[in-house]
Amino acid sequence: MTATRPEAATPSPAPAATPAPIAEPSPGAGRMVGLASAVTFLAFLDATVVNVAFPDLRRAFPDVSLARLTWVVSAYAVLFAALLAAAGRLADTLGRRTLFLGSTFAFTLTSLAASAAPTADLLILARALQGAAAAGMIPAALGLVLAHTPPARRAAALGAWSAAGGLAAAIGPSAGGLLVEWWDWRAIFLLNVPLGLAVCLAAARAVPKEARTGRRLPDPVGTAALALGIGAVVAGLSQGAEWGWTDPKVLVLIIGGALSGTLALHRSRSHPAPAVDRDLWRDRLFARANTGALLFGAAMYAWLLTGPSYLIDRWNYSVLQAGFGVTPGAVLAMAGALVVGRRVPARLQWAAVTVGSLLFAANALLLWGWAADSTSYAQIFLPAGLLGGLGIGVVVTALSTVASAGLPPQRFAAGTGLLMTARQLGGALGVAATAALLTGAGAGAGEHWSGVFLLTALTALGSAAAGWTMRVGRDPKETP
Repeated sequence: MTATRPEAATPSPAPAATPAPIAEPSPGAGRMVGLASAVTFLAFLDATVVNVAFPDLRRAFPDVSLARLTWVVSAYAVLFAALLAAAGRLADTLGRRTLFLGSTFAFTLTSLAASAAPTADLLILARALQGAAAAGMIPAALGLVLAHTPPARRAAALGAWSAAGGLAAAIGPSAGGLLVEWWDWRAIFLLNVPLGLAVCLAAARAVPKEARTGRRLPDPVGTAALALGIGAVVAGLSQGAEWGWTDPKVLVLIIGGALSGTLALHRSRSHPAPAVDRDLWRDRLFARANTGALLFGAAMYAWLLTGPSYLIDRWNYSVLQAGFGVTPGAVLAMAGALVVGRRVPARLQWAAVTVGSLLFAANALLLWGWAADSTSYAQIFLPAGLLGGLGIGVVVTALSTVASAGLPPQRFAAGTGLLMTARQLGGALGVAATAALLTGAGAGAGEHWSGVFLLTALTALGSAAAGWTMRVGRDPKETP
């Protein structure tokens, strides 16, 4: 992703052709925040709502293996992660308005395609295209917020924008449960169609047209190599338990994916329009925040996928009951995010990352210890879920603050994009590892969930360790 000013992602210091930052509130600043929040809500709702519908998907496609079916979740996460970094430069090239409208309309169409998919393979394809569209919506939305909001009000605007993702996480499980209970899994995608069209119509009227900057399109070879690399590694991890870890296909996917990702990073080192803004990682604190986001993303997405399925398999909950069962934790995630964003000073955000990750690890360890023996929802899952939800809200907000604190304003979008890429990549790997563990163990009985909960705890502890390293302040000479 790239910042809102043309020079942000390149080493060129000349800003002469760049419009000066807006100093006074734009009359449309509130509308921009509202539109950006709306598409962010849609993007992250679709990243969470599918989890509660996953058991229904397994019943709808009984002949499809668990490892393959997890690609309904992973395909979205992989394309979302792989294209975020390049989408910001695309917004600067085509114009934020153009990318915002185009990607939101594409998201709406692919949601309609997902709702009508007759086979699991077509559903996975629609989800991949949906993730690609979401990757375009987020940087375009953030660019609009930054361009139309004065610096003094930017923190509040970004807080509202971030809260939209928390709101999606809070209502996603219960809303998904209701839709699946009243209809079936197709309703969770069909819901996006009227919402997406409404956002498109509002944006066409409210967002002013802008001149193109003349910047180059992001490196197509590097962008394709990054997407293929992430997808191949996740595919190898997802299918390893089913095909066998020594199967040539698995080895080719994992090794080939790693090489493809390395190629993308290597090209980004010297390409004038890189797929990944590697120079941001020269800031050690920003790099550590990315490490924390990768590890916590793996823990968080594995837990979000597992929670509803565990309730359904362990206590024969309905999809609706499972949705409401994970909602208390999501509500506490919103509360944690608000408290950390408003009350915790920047110098203590490293502590918030550490403590929040430890809370999340405690949630997973609690479930790991009693996965097979817990006798009721209130005894184990509710307290564990509350700890996990609070940890999510605290860590996600604190990591964003740590990552952006030392970046100049014109590079905030680029930094946010890389941080989100790390989190989404971690999430895709976490879902793949979950599928591998459940496929290998034979999911169904309570004890077979223990491996997933232990994986979640270990990756959350890794995030806590990364947070602890962030207590060292930035070197003033480190300017991305």
